[in-house]
Amino acid sequence: MRILIADDSIVSRHLLDATLRKWGYEVVVACDGVEAWNILQSPDAPKLAILDWVMPGLTGPEVCSRVRENAKDDTYTYLLLLTSKSLKEDLIEGMEAGADDYITKPFDQHELKVRLRAGTRIIDLERELVTAREELRDQATKDFLMRIWNRSSILDILQRELIRGGRENRPVGVVLADLDHFKSVNDSFGHFAGDAVLREFARRMQNSMRAYDAIGRYGGEEFLIVLPGCDEGCTAKQAERMRVALDAVPMAMNDEERIVTCSFGATCWFPGMDANPEPLIRIADEALYAAKHQGRNRVVVQPVASAVSK
Repeated sequence: MRILIADDSIVSRHLLDATLRKWGYEVVVACDGVEAWNILQSPDAPKLAILDWVMPGLTGPEVCSRVRENAKDDTYTYLLLLTSKSLKEDLIEGMEAGADDYITKPFDQHELKVRLRAGTRIIDLERELVTAREELRDQATKDFLMRIWNRSSILDILQRELIRGGRENRPVGVVLADLDHFKSVNDSFGHFAGDAVLREFARRMQNSMRAYDAIGRYGGEEFLIVLPGCDEGCTAKQAERMRVALDAVPMAMNDEERIVTCSFGATCWFPGMDANPEPLIRIADEALYAAKHQGRNRVVVQPVASAVSK
């Protein structure tokens, strides 16, 4: 684990550096409070820091205070003050500034090791909590099978993009996609094969989309796709790229290979229209029905002719 030591005393720095490296830490050194603060602001900042109380530029408690004031939700830095102060009032001041613990000079190696062990446990627990929180967030927003956005999440994304489109004066493409004859896949090859087809469909769609586009599972084998900045021509082009990505290469189903196709119904929202997703989805659904009626495996774009202007 990386650890920062900040001390203006060259003797103290070298002693700490040698001790910590002997214990297996990767040491980062700062000679004053300002340098320590700059290191702790970096993206790959150490999660453990030993800060001398009295330093040029910024004192140890001042660095602690800045770290806590600028802390992000997904990261924590364990701060240990190194001090020659022993008055209770001074130590309380340091802890109130944001320090997690302190050790007095000259430090005892065994005591320092124990206190750093406690800090390491806290950092590890914090990392586990962040991981668990992200997993819960992922479960709440993603489709379990396909790892794309679920229905509520993709609807939220569409709503946000409509609001952003109005603010930035740019259109938003809305596409509904439905796998053709998907029931026959489950009936002929089984549900495990059907699940594999859905996962491969999601992979191909994501690979053919722009980084800022979004796709979510709207229904069983129906998908809602949001294309920020796309007018009708761009929306049709993007949907066609996705259609080709699907039917260009067969999918493996048990011991066979089959072409899987998809129908796409699309429309486009423009600034000045009502930023309500429901009419757009309804129009995209009508376009999807037309694509199915015309023979499937195609893209149909239907303009929002009846949109109500603000």
